[in-house]
Amino acid sequence: MSDSEDMTEFASIVERIERGEVPIKNIERELICPICKELFTHPLILPCQHSICHKCVRELLMLNHEDSFDAGSECSLPSSPRSRVPSPSMERLDRIVRSGGSRGSISSPGWRKGSVTPRITTIHCPGCQHDIDLGERGISMLFRNFTLESIVERYRQAARAAVAIMCNICKPPPQEATKSCMDCKASYCNECFKLHHPWGTPKAQHEYVGPTTNFRPKVLMCPEHEMEKVNMYCEVCRRPVCHLCKLGGSHANHKVTSMSSAYKILKEKLAKSIHYLISKEDQVRTQITDLEQLISQTEENGQLAEREANEHFDHLFETLQERKSEMLRSIEQSRSRRLNQLKSQVEEYQGMLENSGLVGYAQEVLKETDQSCFVQTAKQLHVRIQKATDSLRTFHPAADPSFDEFVLDTSKEETLLKEMCFGGVPEPPLIDLSNSHVYNKASISWRLSDDHLPTDHHLVEYCRRGAPCEDSEDSGVWRSTDRVYGPSTVVCDLEPNSLYSFRVRTCRNSMFSPYSPEIMLHTPPAPAFGFLFSDKCGFSAERLILNKQRDVVDSVAGMAFLLAAERVQTGSYIPLDYIIGDTGISQGRHYWAFRVDPQSFMVKVGVASDSKLIEWFHNPRDTSSPRYDHDSGHDSGSEDTCYDVSQPFTLLTVGMGKIFIPKASSSSSVSSTSMPSAEPGNRVLPMPQRLGVCLDYEACRVCFYDADTMRCLYERQVDCSGTMYPAFGLMGSGRIQLEELITTKKLTF
Repeated sequence: MSDSEDMTEFASIVERIERGEVPIKNIERELICPICKELFTHPLILPCQHSICHKCVRELLMLNHEDSFDAGSECSLPSSPRSRVPSPSMERLDRIVRSGGSRGSISSPGWRKGSVTPRITTIHCPGCQHDIDLGERGISMLFRNFTLESIVERYRQAARAAVAIMCNICKPPPQEATKSCMDCKASYCNECFKLHHPWGTPKAQHEYVGPTTNFRPKVLMCPEHEMEKVNMYCEVCRRPVCHLCKLGGSHANHKVTSMSSAYKILKEKLAKSIHYLISKEDQVRTQITDLEQLISQTEENGQLAEREANEHFDHLFETLQERKSEMLRSIEQSRSRRLNQLKSQVEEYQGMLENSGLVGYAQEVLKETDQSCFVQTAKQLHVRIQKATDSLRTFHPAADPSFDEFVLDTSKEETLLKEMCFGGVPEPPLIDLSNSHVYNKASISWRLSDDHLPTDHHLVEYCRRGAPCEDSEDSGVWRSTDRVYGPSTVVCDLEPNSLYSFRVRTCRNSMFSPYSPEIMLHTPPAPAFGFLFSDKCGFSAERLILNKQRDVVDSVAGMAFLLAAERVQTGSYIPLDYIIGDTGISQGRHYWAFRVDPQSFMVKVGVASDSKLIEWFHNPRDTSSPRYDHDSGHDSGSEDTCYDVSQPFTLLTVGMGKIFIPKASSSSSVSSTSMPSAEPGNRVLPMPQRLGVCLDYEACRVCFYDADTMRCLYERQVDCSGTMYPAFGLMGSGRIQLEELITTKKLTF
């Protein structure tokens, strides 16, 4: 759609809205008071811009007031007269809004002048869930929402279209009204209207509308200054005010605009929003269809989950029942076996008694007189007697009466059952962008909801979106890490100069949460170069403070800096304090990233050769002109000089929350495709949160990046004739912090 067609359609929608041709339907939910759940009655606008019925505001204040008393006070009693305070009539409310003062003050319920109990003017808004302070004057400070009242009235009329509004003047039987006078606050039929509003009289100038029962004041008066009309709009408090409020009232220091300007701006914004919603009606209907499908799927999946849960528990019950039956059967078998053994032992010992069993038989054998027969029987009998004697001397029960081996310790199982989580599908985690970075490896951190239940583990998935201008076989294929039991992990084996998507999901009781929203991270164009700040070569301990880990350096504008600044009067210049990395580069492509404090006065970042560093450290800059080098860092115009000769260093100026891009050269040594326009205003950019530097030693090229988006800010040729070092220069107060993954080769990650 062209711009002219779009503007025409927009104007048409505005006209339809102004003429009231947009039908009032399906808007009942917008006209319901969040407290009483009924159509608004005399709604008041709270400071948070939400509307509540007048009677509901009074009831909230009354409840808050009663809560401020002790439990035994009269206001907490059901019979307290405060609980029966009637809401004022419509006529009284109109008088209150139009005037104020004695006519515009509505006392907070439950408060009397001279009462020792403090006046309660704070209520809890159900719309924004915040506690709203109504101020000293309470309800009297609130505007009535006449626009909402009118819409509610039109809705009521549309809902009861069959019920006509009758003329208030006609004698019985009254005729159906055709007009309502907003000044007289009455409805008329045609004859009565002509009779009471004759031509040529002041009443002929009254404002009349279609039949209505909603009469509102013609002019909105200021609640603080009862005789003043509101004619301005406070942009801070977002409410209409009068000129006295601006001159010396509570809005004296607030930014205000004229009512006509606020009306035009807000009406245009609202109309544009309505136009956008109307233009997206097909999309909304499609989304409603999708939501209805989701409702159906939710119902089906809920029933399926219920069936599966029943099956799981039935299976658990069956397993427990089987184990119970098996154990009871084993106990019964062991009991029978032991009883039989003990009973046999009892019978054996009973045989040792005199005149019974073995002893009685042996006594009968002793009566045998035939020697050969006696010997034949006595030998075997003696063996039995000997065994009985030995058994008597070393008595051991034939079976153990204890059933300790069948005692179960189910404490662990009970704990597991008690800890079984029935919270359903876990809530998806949220990846923490502020603590997630990518280099050769990606450090991904996430957080769970505040009320999350314990989780078993997490899975991190990542997908390569492809390198610029390059197709890859694994592009678009999601890969997963091993199980992660903490809130972060490191993803390895990432391709350089590629865009990756990352997402996380949580597992609990074999149930996976939905995926977290995906984040996109771009790997640097080269492998990460690990180093720390060097505290040896040229380090100035007077003005630079290095932490123990040597990954953060602070420049302190102390006495030494002040003395150096004092020499400006004699024509000298304040020097930069340089610090370099402890590792040099003599081949390959390397990338590193760091943060510069936004409040830093001036910082130089880049690369420099060993020969140039020796020159800087042995020839103090405070005795030379800032034009000594092309990129000196001073605001002398030297950085705007176009130079083509490749230098053994390149430094970019950063400071005061800005980054300064040098002017592009006319030669090919400086990239013009990735740089902003050469106009001075376009060469001053907001400083990124993280800066990156990439040095290609063989190609003799250095590039500066926004490390968050991997957008190249500036690149140029550099003379890599010697060993190149990451170089930083600081002037005044400032701080540089190396990224954690840059220091992993030196520190434990």
